Amino acid sequence: MTGKLNGGREATEVSDTMAAWERFLTGDPTAKIPDRNFVVASWLRSQVLGVNPTGRTAPIAARGDAMVQLRHRSSELMEASAGVFAELAETFSGSRTIMLLTNPDGIVLDAVGDSRTLDQGQRIHLTLGGDWREDVVGTNGIGTALATGRPAQVHAAEHFCEGIKAWTCAGAPVFEPGTGEMLGVIDISGPPSTYQRGNLTLAVLAARQIEMHLADRASAERMKLLEICLARISEKDVAGMVAIDRSGRLVHRTGRVPGLVALGQRVQGLGADIAVHDWAERLPEGLRAEWLNPVMIDGRAIGAVLVVPTRPFAASSVLSPPPVPTRPDGFDLIVGNSACLADVKLRALHLVGKQVPVLIEGETGVGKELFARAIHGGDIPGKPFVVFNCGAVARDLIASELFGHVRGAFTGAANEGRPGRFEQANGGTLCLDEIGELPLDLQPYLLRALEEGAITRLGDTQPRRVNVRLLTMTNRKLLDEVAAGRFRRDLYHRIGVTCIRPPPLRERVGDVGLLVDHFNALLAERHSVPMRHFGIDAMQLLSAYHWPGNVRELRNVVESLLLMSDTTDVRLDELASGHLIQAIAVSGALSVDLQPGSTPTTCLADVERAAVIAAMGRYKGNVAAAARSLGVSRSTMYRRIDQYGLLT
Repeated sequence: MTGKLNGGREATEVSDTMAAWERFLTGDPTAKIPDRNFVVASWLRSQVLGVNPTGRTAPIAARGDAMVQLRHRSSELMEASAGVFAELAETFSGSRTIMLLTNPDGIVLDAVGDSRTLDQGQRIHLTLGGDWREDVVGTNGIGTALATGRPAQVHAAEHFCEGIKAWTCAGAPVFEPGTGEMLGVIDISGPPSTYQRGNLTLAVLAARQIEMHLADRASAERMKLLEICLARISEKDVAGMVAIDRSGRLVHRTGRVPGLVALGQRVQGLGADIAVHDWAERLPEGLRAEWLNPVMIDGRAIGAVLVVPTRPFAASSVLSPPPVPTRPDGFDLIVGNSACLADVKLRALHLVGKQVPVLIEGETGVGKELFARAIHGGDIPGKPFVVFNCGAVARDLIASELFGHVRGAFTGAANEGRPGRFEQANGGTLCLDEIGELPLDLQPYLLRALEEGAITRLGDTQPRRVNVRLLTMTNRKLLDEVAAGRFRRDLYHRIGVTCIRPPPLRERVGDVGLLVDHFNALLAERHSVPMRHFGIDAMQLLSAYHWPGNVRELRNVVESLLLMSDTTDVRLDELASGHLIQAIAVSGALSVDLQPGSTPTTCLADVERAAVIAAMGRYKGNVAAAARSLGVSRSTMYRRIDQYGLLT
């Protein structure tokens, strides 16, 4: 009898609340306010924000790749909640109740519980990707908990939107230990018949359990950071030490360190939403990128220690690029001291030894494979480095080259079969060059191999496990290829977890001279010829060139100059007579039309004159043909001929 009375009382309360909601929407001043005033406060916020009270579903904020990215960004929260969800999943099974986890934006990241209720939740988008913010879908357990920062239980007619009133929900915020930042919401939902006040208590307990897991993990990580500081603090070359946890909070500070926030506070510009390896370019004023040492545990960054050397504050009138820390084999082959190159080398250095895919995007000739080999870590016994060019093999053979084949898999296949590049790279690194050339219909097979860690040879049915780190290279802009439908978006996100972009040579201020010296010595020894001397004029000219072929083009030019002359000094007419170097003269001087009375610099004038003489000689005085070869108009050519006194 008591149950019937309680049921009748609940039905009356729901009816009263529904009537109050209707009067609230019409502005009736006699509207009866429900017992829990926080609901009315939420209705008011929903109304002011323009939420449609006749709405029937929440919007879907993320699907597919976007959903994968959202879950990845909240991976620590999801990991901390995994145990709670596993414990309660069976409890909720058959109870017509479900439990959900959202991110701080109210987007559902995970859901477990009664299968029938999970299916019903799909109808109102109470499922992965659903956006349940209060300003989007009105009063509800998730959105109201986020809006108020407090646990919220919203039952049936208390929801603001009409289409959601057939549900009851209890949401509890999850806070980051130490900072109090809201990380998301735990929500328990179901049809009105599942309503009980204990659901809110259960949601709060689940949220606190997740926070305890996060706190324990953060405490262990902070202890590791402090251990590293204690181990180094007695070193003579250390003037100070700073430890920052992965959330960007100051854990430890000692010695001579520029002013920072108080212990436990977040350092401006740093935070959990920014990868630790990217902190170098965001450090506050006074802290230098070369002091930063990310701390890794099981391949995951738990924070960073900044080691301040004993003489860190020497004033300098010139800002020079930060030196790159001691490097594994491979980085020394990347010649150059420019700031933009040093920055990319530092980013690449942080990726050495990490089991994470790396996409290397850059123009032809910038040295993408050098970076790939350096990231691989040099020659390591038992860790092969296998390169495959996706654009250099006939389309029909790419699958066989990547995955291998068994005997008789296709006409021309080796009798004994053959392993593919994945198997050859097992335990090491597979580097796929020109990944943008991979045919669209083969891309799903690559994606599956990466996700499953297994390949199947052509003609075989037995999968083979492979442990391969993937590096990919391209001179295309893959996002443009994705937008054009020529490259799969899911594959792009799978191979581009991290991305580096070696700068073109034209942006590497000061590196041309270093590269010329490097190739001059290297190639002279290789070909057993004397090194040549590049004078000031020659170096100025080479530095002024645009270098569309980048470092590879510069290397070819130096090699040609070494092999094509026996003289010691590189002459300007040599530069002007060569096909590639003639372009330097044209781009540096002839393409700029001189105004009457103006004169070019001595260097460019000499090369320009040599280029004009060479072109006129090559085309036996034919001005039109010579002008075309130099890429200038005939009128410009006539002016140069007259300027240099060649009409004799």
